[in-house]
Amino acid sequence: MSEQFINQIQPCPVTSTEQIPLTNEITPLVTTPLTTPTIKIPVVLAEPTLQIVVESDITLNPAATEIKRVKKNVFLNQVKLVPVSFARIAGTDFFRVTRAKLFVAGHIRKNIEYASSACNGALQDRIADVPFSGFTDLIFPQTAGGATPILGISEFAEANFLNERTQMDARLDKAFFQNLVKYNEQPFGELVAANFFELDFSPIMAAPEEAFSTLREKIVLELTVKVLQVQQIRLGAGSSVVTPVLQGLTPPATPIVPGIIPPTEPC
Repeated sequence: MSEQFINQIQPCPVTSTEQIPLTNEITPLVTTPLTTPTIKIPVVLAEPTLQIVVESDITLNPAATEIKRVKKNVFLNQVKLVPVSFARIAGTDFFRVTRAKLFVAGHIRKNIEYASSACNGALQDRIADVPFSGFTDLIFPQTAGGATPILGISEFAEANFLNERTQMDARLDKAFFQNLVKYNEQPFGELVAANFFELDFSPIMAAPEEAFSTLREKIVLELTVKVLQVQQIRLGAGSSVVTPVLQGLTPPATPIVPGIIPPTEPC
């Protein structure tokens, strides 16, 4: 056997490092019993599936003779909740949102692979962003006993005074002001899933092996998003949302009608 053949079949040298074994001990834990702890976590308010319909023309350069593959992804620019109807939480100055508009905007990123008219040519690649935007109505709670957005309305109050000398006119140089500003957790959205139904074709029918430079797309996108808000939840039997009671000038009183017990809502 020749020396040249022996050198060809020898493996390449590899440098290795021997690992040092480490000790492993269980860390003792001390628990503190809590009967009804309160935590602050994102709460799912809604998980709608929106149907979005878009149409676009995409220019192909160089021209194509055959579409090989189209890959799609969704990128969201905004998921914004705009409340339009409220119900006061009994005993507090906070409100539950009962109806809202959900604004969604973003784009569909398309990666188009196609063959050109070149003989034995390489596959061409075209990336295009197809924008979309729209809104939908949401009713809360979405299910019986489900979560709702919670918002505190800021309050402004002003008190004016009588002229203590004449008792006949107002003092314009004296006033009392009160401002209660509530800083709310902003509802936000998360992308869950996107289901595409798509028809791609040339606006002008092309014969076999004939090139076309425009691709018309009709897309039906079923977009699923989560709408969440960070809220305080008290755990335990019958978990409930915790709402603070802030002292303003207009107390959250429920009108009392003789003989009728006013309704209450757990907070």
